Amino acid sequence: MRALRWSDLPGWDRDDHAAAWAAFSMPGAPSADPPSDPRAWFEARFDPVEVAPAGQAHFTGYYEPELPGARARSARFCAPLHAPPPDLGPETPWHDRATILRADLLAGHELVWLESPLEAFLAQVQGSLRVRLQEGGTLRLGYAGRNGRPYRSIGAELVRRGVAPPEGMSIAVIRRWCADNPGAVAELLNTNPSFVFFRECDLPEGQGPIGAQGVALSALRSLAVDPGIVPLGTPVWIDCPGLSPRLMVAQDTGSAIRGAGRGDIFFGSGDAAGLAAGAMNARGRMVALWPRGRAA
Repeated sequence: MRALRWSDLPGWDRDDHAAAWAAFSMPGAPSADPPSDPRAWFEARFDPVEVAPAGQAHFTGYYEPELPGARARSARFCAPLHAPPPDLGPETPWHDRATILRADLLAGHELVWLESPLEAFLAQVQGSLRVRLQEGGTLRLGYAGRNGRPYRSIGAELVRRGVAPPEGMSIAVIRRWCADNPGAVAELLNTNPSFVFFRECDLPEGQGPIGAQGVALSALRSLAVDPGIVPLGTPVWIDCPGLSPRLMVAQDTGSAIRGAGRGDIFFGSGDAAGLAAGAMNARGRMVALWPRGRAA
């Protein structure tokens, strides 16, 4: 990692530092009183350190889906999302996806039913969702654990099969392939042995989902990182195609987010956020803001 000056960050002086400070100071985060000059506040307390130079950081996007669903199974709503089983341990890997579904190991742990196995799978990838219940009202679900098996991308699997080149792979391509090959969907999903469990969340309508740091995520200001490289709560400057340079906050993690310069940008909730998140796959630059005096 290389120590930088603030002048080494093109666009730093034009960012909305108040928005970054608001994300940094969500309830449970380090501060509570808004400074009169948020940019000066960050500059007085942090030093910029380059985690990955231009072209070596890899940024993708994620979001909180908003989907129709129901509390009870029906012909329309037939794909469940589950609460964790009682024998799920924090360290020992549990059964893989194919075994869980083939043996129906989570019977009785259903929280809600969605319209398709693919949408239930994609909700697991995102880690949170809003469900517009057929019975009325909205259910918010958040991440509650996983089975400890490695995550494998079904997009990468379709690239391997020649469905599309890496730069052409997207959620839209995956959905189209699944619609064209309904009998092969289960086999494709089972190439990812990882399985995610959910919990019900009592959150205000306008608030984002809760990330791994334990605070609500802010659209285009919250970033999922590898916490072994960038600790949660760290302000992070990102510069990549498709998004103006900006200060974000490391507030979440993901099983596919590993290594220096790997970042997953939270785009918000709903369909528009999903389209933007699905289109983000870019190489750029990542700079962490270390507390003043910490060695790089």
